[in-house]
Amino acid sequence: MAHYLQSLGAGSEVLVGICVERSLSTIVGLLGILKAGAAYLPLDPDYPPERIAYILADSQATTLVTTKELATQLPSLPERVVCLDSDGESISARSTNNLSLPIQPDSLAYVIYTSGSTGQPKGVQICHQSLVNFLDSMRSTPGLTDTDTILAVTTIAFDIAALEIYLPLIVGAKIVFASREVATDGRQLRSQLERSGVTAMQATPATWRMLLASGWQGNPQLKAICGGEALPAQLAANLVKNVSSLWNLYGPTEATVWSAMCSVNSEQQIESNADISVSIGRPIANTQIYILDNQLQPVPIGVPGELHIGGAGLARGYLNRPELTEQKFITNPFNDEPGSRLYKTGDKARYLSDGTIEFIGRIDNQVKIRGFRIELGEIEATLIQHPDVSEAVVIVREDTPGEKRLVAYLVSEAETTATVLREFLKSKLPSYMVPSAFVFLEVIPLTPNRKVNRRALPAPDAENLSASSFIPPRNRVELQLSQIWSDVLNVSSIGVTSNFFDLGGHSLLAVRLMARIESKLGIHLPLTTLFTEPTIEEQANLLSTNGNIQFSSPLVPIQASGDLPPLFCVHPVGGNVLCYAELARHLGNNQPLYGLQSPGLSGDEKPSSTIEEMAAIYIKALQEIQPEGPYYLGGWSMGGVVAWEMAGQLQEAGREVALVALIDSYAPNQISAGVETDDTALANSLAADLGGIFGTELPISAGDIEQLQPEEQLQHIFATAKRFNLLPPEVDIEQMGRLFEVFKANRVALANYQPQPYSGRAVQFSASLPEEDRGWSSLVRGELETVVIPGDHYEMMRSPHVRVLASQLNACLHST
Repeated sequence: MAHYLQSLGAGSEVLVGICVERSLSTIVGLLGILKAGAAYLPLDPDYPPERIAYILADSQATTLVTTKELATQLPSLPERVVCLDSDGESISARSTNNLSLPIQPDSLAYVIYTSGSTGQPKGVQICHQSLVNFLDSMRSTPGLTDTDTILAVTTIAFDIAALEIYLPLIVGAKIVFASREVATDGRQLRSQLERSGVTAMQATPATWRMLLASGWQGNPQLKAICGGEALPAQLAANLVKNVSSLWNLYGPTEATVWSAMCSVNSEQQIESNADISVSIGRPIANTQIYILDNQLQPVPIGVPGELHIGGAGLARGYLNRPELTEQKFITNPFNDEPGSRLYKTGDKARYLSDGTIEFIGRIDNQVKIRGFRIELGEIEATLIQHPDVSEAVVIVREDTPGEKRLVAYLVSEAETTATVLREFLKSKLPSYMVPSAFVFLEVIPLTPNRKVNRRALPAPDAENLSASSFIPPRNRVELQLSQIWSDVLNVSSIGVTSNFFDLGGHSLLAVRLMARIESKLGIHLPLTTLFTEPTIEEQANLLSTNGNIQFSSPLVPIQASGDLPPLFCVHPVGGNVLCYAELARHLGNNQPLYGLQSPGLSGDEKPSSTIEEMAAIYIKALQEIQPEGPYYLGGWSMGGVVAWEMAGQLQEAGREVALVALIDSYAPNQISAGVETDDTALANSLAADLGGIFGTELPISAGDIEQLQPEEQLQHIFATAKRFNLLPPEVDIEQMGRLFEVFKANRVALANYQPQPYSGRAVQFSASLPEEDRGWSSLVRGELETVVIPGDHYEMMRSPHVRVLASQLNACLHST
């Protein structure tokens, strides 16, 4: 390979790009370039083609090592392209003799591009002497020998790959390459760790979290090396007890991979400092670290300052950026040797009393997320390139501890959407630099001195995180999945067509999601299915198709956690309890809420024929959760009628009922006289009810239904509801027929029910003026409380009005 590259002009100070998937070809390409005396320019195949083209053009690399398939995906190529597969015969025909080349310590070894604050990535030039110093130091500490096996999980475009590749080679150890698919899947990575006899692995905190979340129990023979971002103390505590040794490393690309390290060997010490990240320790060999103030004076122990690095690991500078090099690589005021420099890291740190260093954070606009170094200014500058964006600010939010995500705040003078901007950024930036949320503002908030007031930027809601229109859960599986997704992603009100990755999901959260699904539903989904079925709708379809999920109990845990007494809400006339999902979220995490769903919606059960029978079945189900009172019951629409009957039966059995919440519910004696129960009238009612629940008026008129035959009526409603996404993809006409049978049975049961007086506390939540009589006042033995909720019968169960309902209902629950 080296001889072949030399024939193409490769040599000292010549840059050769390499863009290959992780495999044996990676080693062949890298060593071939180095043996030819050239320097390599690593390119991640996962980068957008436009970014790869920019790096090739900016670096002026004239040769690219890749594969035939990857070459066809790039918009522009350098003058010479070497395809390791299709050019294999030509390469193999060259000499196999080792080359003898005058490589000098200051010869260029590689150039790695990192995120740039000006809107374009910048190349960092690393020389052989820096790489050799780093590897020689790592060989000694943390140490590696020819008996070791290291698992390589990092893309070559991330500089820490140098340790995974070159350190085992110089000591005679074994390298096991994890594919991109394995490296991002906790289960597969765990499996490869266990079967490969690995004794050392280097990874970011995010990857170690992903492994633990997948059920990895550790390995007493494993040397665990952690770096790329701050190591949280709790994660360190979980790791250190399950491995032979744990090392926390720190360093910027400009100082050749790692510059400082700390041996983490005391779980007790970690737990005593659980509120901070683990120390980054002390400098590696031939490296000096200074913590300085704004005047480049050393700060006292315990006082924060900017961390500066000197020594053998410093980069030559930035490729073709002399001004930036001069700004970041300054003359070393503490060393008189000619050419001695310090690199200004922009990191805030302080010395601890034992001489080790604590990393605190950044002093500028650079961040690290899951080990990736990101200049927020580069994302902002790229967003401004879009013609519809006039202003852009990007920040990192950590609304859930340990879960950082990028959020973009935008001012747009034209109609645009998060979907459009997300796709625009994906074409220009790596996926890890694309924000998970886009928040549109009238103006960017400013401080009195006219700087961006980052603290005033609002937290994104579900609409900002989702690139698609909101469609709520439409069956029990979608409901349970939406709850799991909300917990894992820390996002409320997730629509079933929202993409997991557009909501801020990443590999670690994906592992947690799949583990939670398996725990809650008892079905294992391979992590790879999240890339092919990345929505709740698609996951529910996959689970229903392959999992044969059956629900025998009418009790549905909508919000199972919480210390307060549970609230039991009965289904409306349609039979399902999906209408309570949003209400449960607004009631808060401490208020358990269980839905009572009609028999007959799933399985071979028949729907109940009377309100009395329903009430008896539901009482039996709820007493499995709560054997004794006081009971809190409620229901929207017909659900309030069933809750009324349940309260009466419980009182008759000597049980205490604390509250019956009648949510826009009419007593049957008010409406039964006008209820038609023939199939055509019921079909019309079904169509109206489906549209009302989902806030979509279906284009179906009573006249349309009347002109159809009975078997055609349901088919027409089914086809129209499908077209408007009111039914999940897996629902067929047979299941639609079952839904209609439940709907008819409930309407008939409602028409035939005669409610009895009730002596307990009842509160009526009305969607219209309180003077409209719903028929309950004559049945309550006492005062009927009435609360008015904005919106109509259906709107009161959706945002924004459901928040008012939740607030008023909470007040009633807490006052009983």
